[in-house]
Amino acid sequence: MKATELRTKADTELKKELEDLLRAQFSLRMQKATQQLNNTSQMRKVRRDIARVRTVLAQKAADK
Repeated sequence: MKATELRTKADTELKKELEDLLRAQFSLRMQKATQQLNNTSQMRKVRRDIARVRTVLAQKAADK
């Protein structure tokens, strides 16, 4: 997901996206702990997406 896509979304959509990403991150951590995770690069992608969403939310809050 790109930051330009995130900037076009409303705050409520961004918060929902953040919640979904945090759940996905938790799920990936549990899979890693039980050695069921095959593609560990997913963790990095989800972590970076979370950072992107939080950055866009902070930018929108600062603009208000």
